[in-house]
Amino acid sequence: MTELEEQPGAGMPDAWQRIWMPERMAYIKGETPDVGCVFCAIPAMSDDEGLVVARGEHVYAVLNLYPYNSGHLMVVPYRHVADYTDLTGEETAETASYTKASMEVLREVSNAQGFNIGMNQGSVAGAGIAQHLHQHVVPRWGGDTNFMPVVGETRVLPELVAESYRKLQPFFA
Repeated sequence: MTELEEQPGAGMPDAWQRIWMPERMAYIKGETPDVGCVFCAIPAMSDDEGLVVARGEHVYAVLNLYPYNSGHLMVVPYRHVADYTDLTGEETAETASYTKASMEVLREVSNAQGFNIGMNQGSVAGAGIAQHLHQHVVPRWGGDTNFMPVVGETRVLPELVAESYRKLQPFFA
């Protein structure tokens, strides 16, 4: 007897689409690799391995491994600093410049119609990695939200992170 026969209804055709994202379970369970500060570790990786789309003198742009939307990236200073007010003038300027460039590339490559841009300062403000500042650049499109985040605590992404990287990285070169 097969597993499907033992569990009536499993795998049977119906009108529902299933969204499988098993790699997300490691994040949910907190089983991500212990590399210390991930934002300090990423610059030592190859661009492909770290999903780095651009490197500057003071900051780099990297795709979010757990995106809110396809193409969600972050602008991160190389220096391990937690608070925006602790950035140097050069770091602040390059963060702004890379944020602007990210918006331009995302408009060009994915026809983004809008953006959510921001940084959560401190864990009480929602920062998942509060000890290392990072600015989110999240592309948005009309109709890109639905009931899934509210009802199912699940995000529906139309493309894999690796595919977003493949599309975006050449435009930052």
